[in-house]
Amino acid sequence: MVPFAEVPLLPAAEIGFWEACFRSLVLGVVQGLTEFLPISSTAHLKVVPVLLGWGDPGVAVTAVIQLGSIVAVLAYFRSDLAAVLRGVSRACRHGQWNDPSARLGVAIALGTVPIVLAGLALKLWLPGYDNSPLRSMGSIAVVSIGMALLLAWAELVGRRQRQLDDVLPRDGIWVGLAQALALVPGVSRSGSTLTAALFDGWQRPAAARFSFLLGIPAITLAGLVSLKEAFAAPAGGGPLPLLVGIFSAAVVSWLAIAWLLRFLQQNSTWVFVVYRLLFGIGILIWLGARVGA
Repeated sequence: MVPFAEVPLLPAAEIGFWEACFRSLVLGVVQGLTEFLPISSTAHLKVVPVLLGWGDPGVAVTAVIQLGSIVAVLAYFRSDLAAVLRGVSRACRHGQWNDPSARLGVAIALGTVPIVLAGLALKLWLPGYDNSPLRSMGSIAVVSIGMALLLAWAELVGRRQRQLDDVLPRDGIWVGLAQALALVPGVSRSGSTLTAALFDGWQRPAAARFSFLLGIPAITLAGLVSLKEAFAAPAGGGPLPLLVGIFSAAVVSWLAIAWLLRFLQQNSTWVFVVYRLLFGIGILIWLGARVGA
């Protein structure tokens, strides 16, 4: 057995309509559960189908299913987004850039730049990223463990004093750089941004809220860029299974957002640290068993 060998993807022509819908439903549920929890949706969207023997669904398909999460976060934070747009509009007309809503809008805009530039760099200079070693099971395991340790460190040293109204443009840059790391499966976009915010002294609920808002442009762009490629790719049952995945991701994402915000009001992120450690170690054990088989 070749170390870290991947399960080959079953040709689309061999997947029936209902099988394709079921797989997309499962991927949507996995996406919804993991996009906004700090445990890496891209890692789980790679690991779960591989463990089920379905193979890697690919970057394009997973990015499109993430659109369901965008629908959920847009709906959930519609009031916050409306306040940001009003704040930025007032600032543009009257120069009120010290308004918290305007500062939040600037921070989101600045925080989106690093991941956009990093994504473009991957497209231009790593066209084979879909099959890159960075997306291997072994890499996901190691990265997950490393990020768990960073989150644990942030929990230990973070001052947890700052609220969302305290946001500054520099916060967008700092947390945005952390978000760009999430292009590597296993990092977790919400995990890296939450970790960076905790290091910078944010309270947990405020850090999670900023993470969600910051992720809207990045996840939307990733999904839209991959939309044509994913729907053009051959798939059992045509585009409908992808729509099933998007819908299930939207429903489960809404529930995950609501749960996490309530959870962090009274609890720390240690449960996610432990989960990520077990997740990474479990993958390494699984890979070791395959090598020895």
